[in-house]
Amino acid sequence: MAATVTSPDGRTVVNIGVNGDGKPSYSVSFDTTEIIRPSALGLIFRGGPNLDTGLSIAAETTATSDSTWEQPWGERRVVRDQYNELLVTFEADDPKRRFSVRFRVHDDGLGFRYEVPAQDAFGAVVIDDELTEFRLPVDAMGWWTPARGFNRYEYHTRRLSVVDLTLANTPATFRLANGTHVSLHEAALVNYAGYVLEQRDHGVLKTNLTPWPDGAGVKTATPFVTPWRTIQVADNATGLLNSSLILNLNEPNKLGDVSWVEPGKYIGIWWALHLGEKTWGSGPAHGATTDEAKRYIDFAAEHGFSGVLVEGWNTGWDGNWMENGAVFSFTESYPDFDLQEVAAYALAKGTRLVGHHETSGHISNYESQMNDAFELYGAVGVRQVKTGYVAHGGTLQRIDEDGKLINEWHDGQFAVDHFTRALEAAAQHQISINTHEPVKDTGLRRTYPNWLTREGARGQEYNSAWPLPNRVDHTVNLVYTRMLAGPLDFTPGIFNLQHQGADSNRRVNSTLAHQLALYIVLYSPVQMAADLPRNYLARPDAFQFIKDVPTDWEDSVALAGKAGDFVVFARRDRNSDDWYIGAITDESARQVDVPLDFLEAGQRYTATIYRDGDDAHWESNPLAVEIEQRIVTAADSLTLPLAAGGGAALRLEPQP
Repeated sequence: MAATVTSPDGRTVVNIGVNGDGKPSYSVSFDTTEIIRPSALGLIFRGGPNLDTGLSIAAETTATSDSTWEQPWGERRVVRDQYNELLVTFEADDPKRRFSVRFRVHDDGLGFRYEVPAQDAFGAVVIDDELTEFRLPVDAMGWWTPARGFNRYEYHTRRLSVVDLTLANTPATFRLANGTHVSLHEAALVNYAGYVLEQRDHGVLKTNLTPWPDGAGVKTATPFVTPWRTIQVADNATGLLNSSLILNLNEPNKLGDVSWVEPGKYIGIWWALHLGEKTWGSGPAHGATTDEAKRYIDFAAEHGFSGVLVEGWNTGWDGNWMENGAVFSFTESYPDFDLQEVAAYALAKGTRLVGHHETSGHISNYESQMNDAFELYGAVGVRQVKTGYVAHGGTLQRIDEDGKLINEWHDGQFAVDHFTRALEAAAQHQISINTHEPVKDTGLRRTYPNWLTREGARGQEYNSAWPLPNRVDHTVNLVYTRMLAGPLDFTPGIFNLQHQGADSNRRVNSTLAHQLALYIVLYSPVQMAADLPRNYLARPDAFQFIKDVPTDWEDSVALAGKAGDFVVFARRDRNSDDWYIGAITDESARQVDVPLDFLEAGQRYTATIYRDGDDAHWESNPLAVEIEQRIVTAADSLTLPLAAGGGAALRLEPQP
């Protein structure tokens, strides 16, 4: 017995069946080529019975849907959600067991999830294993970051054959021999453990649930549904970038009116802390003082930034703050920082204080103060809070009911539930969240529009005074892996690229034009101008692009690219008819041709182009930037020269 469901355009076909032992499986074909070989489905429960063998297909239910919905903010305002759905119900006797797998097949891929109803065989359950497989062709080339390490998601991307994958974070992207691109991830991760990919055989990748300390994967009760297991499919790399699959598989906004959620750009003392010019803890170099905060607020007000982030304002930073999360207060300021005065000063200047909560991974300490902390921030007009969970992988801390200290993973079920609780608590005070050291993004910004952005990757801080900066190809790799999950607070915009001198390896491995292009390429509804104010004042020509570029978009389209090598994005401002283009490359210089046929036909545009200088190079001459203007129309094509490690950033303004 078998069942089949096809995408609306007919190109993707999913087959579901059971073998002679009653083991369920699925396979996927794209343009008649099998891209996912028959792959296992099933769940293993502690103490049994299990949902893995002796099963047959008991029922099939089909549905179709074609609708649109609007994001309150996002990379595109209107999202089309078109799919064909098949709900396959599996059943077994001895003992009686029943569950369903819901498949939704879109033109840009598919998602499927387990749905386990209440039944006599199952009440409260512990899921020890999920058997879901993705059997890829053995000649597939992949891009991913290693999983279950001390550094969470903050690793360089590995570019290897699929057969060389061990444990990998998702999104993990693969290019098949025929050029088809596939990316594996998940959507709507709620009340469940995140998974990593584990290789069981050549090209046989399996979901490996991030465990509780006792080895359990998920602790739940019937009825329950799992997150969606997602497979994005496209003809080429840019097709993946234009997908809305992850968002479409999440539930609609559950917060109601979210007009208080405000995209924008912010500055802060963050880079000075990483360079060692200021300190998080108290003392003569303390960064979070009232006077220093006001200095940044003045700069923000003069140059049109909507927020100023101040880290280190609350007590607890003295000593080894990365390991003393239990002593942080989230309501008590250091004596040299007046929260009410600073927040009021910012509002009077037309900007806002951006709040900060660093937990150092001590969840119990944070949750005991979280509601009071958000209430305090809400009372002084803070609308965004950057939260941090600096702790090695597997060492988030909680105090159990017996008073015992327990360690957890950032993507285990306990942490997943905590991040949801934090969002809901913040929403009660009309506060949005920017999570650092987070669980991976799975599209929950649709359901909780106050989850503005997050980290979850090697960010800009690795390019500060730290000994191992990001590789030249790092940001290009992020586009085809991490960015498929959702917005990234990478903190771009560093102008002093050789901040410890030309001979130091502690630097930013890109050109200045590349830094400008990141505001387009690495999408986030809140973007930081991360460098020191004095470095922006030294380059007002290039700084103008950061001041101009918006962070909320009417539409976005990836125009060209190759996984791991280069990318070109175009985005249209939500609040005007301006278009912006960003292009970045890896360590190889290249020219990219950009047809402008996405522009309005017959309309003339002034294109302001910020590109690498003719002799620019990420290592030897990173600051060389040429700024030029020309008139263009939709009939034109631009040729952008990208230096090694370089980029280009463009603003296209309609002429009256």
